[in-house]
This record gives sequence, C-alpha cells and structure tokens, in this order.
Amino acid sequence: MAALSQLLAHLYTMTLVFFTILILELVIFIRSITDAIYDSGRDKNRPITTKQYLKLIDEKNPVTWFKNTTMTTSTCAVCLCTFEEGEEVRELIKCNHIFHKDCLDTWLQQDSATCPLCRSKVLPEEIVMKFRQHRNGQQTEYEGSDEELIFLLSALHGNYMRRFL
Repeated sequence: MAALSQLLAHLYTMTLVFFTILILELVIFIRSITDAIYDSGRDKNRPITTKQYLKLIDEKNPVTWFKNTTMTTSTCAVCLCTFEEGEEVRELIKCNHIFHKDCLDTWLQQDSATCPLCRSKVLPEEIVMKFRQHRNGQQTEYEGSDEELIFLLSALHGNYMRRFL
C-alpha cells in the first residue's frame, strides 16, 4: 500500500513538472510572437534593455581578436592589464582606442557611452538615455534567456515538492 502511495505521488509530481514546462514553453512562444509584433511597431520612447544596448555597441564597434603585430597599444586603459594574443578586444571606430571587450562593455553600461580615454561618443545620446531609463528601474522586464527561466522555475518547483515527499 505504501509503495502504491509513493508511486502515485511520483506520478503526480511528474505530471505537474510536465505541465509546468509545457506552460512555460507556451509562454515563451507567445512572448516571441508578441515581441516580433511589438518590434515591428516599436514605440520610439521605449527603454532599451541591457541585451539590446550591448547588441548596439557590438554593431557599432565589433569585437576583434588581439594581435601583437597589428595592434598599436598593448594595455587596456580600463583594467590596466596587458593584452594577450587572441583575446577579445574592441577597437572604437571613432578614436581607434583598444580595450578588452568585457572591460569596455562594463564601462559603457556604467558611464555615459564614451571612450574611457578621450571621451568621444560611442553611441548616440538618445540610445544612452533609453538605456539609462531602463537601468534606473523604469522597466522591470526579465532579460535572461528562456532556458534560464525554465531551469529556475523547475528548480524552485523541485524544492517545493521535496517538502511534501
């Protein structure tokens, strides 16, 4: 009798997990459709998420790999570390200054989007203002990947169910 009870409890848990994941997949699908529709008629005053902001930085100043023979500078002005052969770097188009990709991306997210050395603008001011609007908490949208959301919710569901088993 106890084995049957335990089997039914496991079956119930598996059914709940299955339907939870199914619902999450439907939400992700609906979200992708609504995002596509919304992006086609996007409001110009909508804040820019961190993901969109970094994508714009990447479009304007693509990542390259450091090569000792072609690059003129040997240290990153943000972290003051020497560049290693093959590291991801960004060379700013307007001023030709070179930085580690992660160092510059962090700098551009924290400061106004300017070069850390010469303060030339990296992105237009309206994009920076939209990102600041988002960063200051006027937008509370989840920015992580859909897989992270599923993993987080399934982990929470697993911890919740362990209390009852």
